[in-house]
Amino acid sequence: MTAPDSASRPAARLRVLLLDDDTFMLSVLEDMLADLGDFDVRCEADARRALLSLAQDAPGLLVCDLSMPDMDGIEFMHAAAEAGFRGAILLLSGMDSGVRRSAERLARAHGLHVLGAYKKPISPAELRAALAPLLGPDGGDDGANVYNVTTLSGK
Repeated sequence: MTAPDSASRPAARLRVLLLDDDTFMLSVLEDMLADLGDFDVRCEADARRALLSLAQDAPGLLVCDLSMPDMDGIEFMHAAAEAGFRGAILLLSGMDSGVRRSAERLARAHGLHVLGAYKKPISPAELRAALAPLLGPDGGDDGANVYNVTTLSGK
C-alpha cells in the first residue's frame, strides 16, 4: 500500500491568535479572517493569557494591538521574542504612524517576522494584502464583504 501524495491531502488550517483588549475589534477581525479563508482562530483580550497561548499552542500568525492595559503590544512583542515565537506578526494600532513604524522596527530588531503595522481599523483589502504571503496565490475570497468600523470602534 502506498502513502497518498501530499497534493491530495488537505492543507493544514493556519492557526491565528488575535490579541486586542477591544472585544468588538476581535469580533470584526475574526469575521474578516473567516471571509478570507479557513483559519483556526483564537481570540484573546488579555496579553498575559495570550503569552500562555503562545507557549502552549503556538499560532502561525499573531495579530496584535499595540495599545492595551497591563501589558502593551511592545512589551508583548518583547516577551514573545524571548519565548521563541517564530510565527508571523501583524501589528494594529490607532496610534500615529510614527509609533506604528517604531513598534514594527523594534519587533524586527527582536528577530520577529513582522508582516506590517497597520492603522486600526484595518480594511479587508489591507488584511488580505498583508496576509498574502501566508495565503498563497489565490489569497482568499473576491472581497465581496466590506467592513467599515471606523465610527463604531473607539480605537
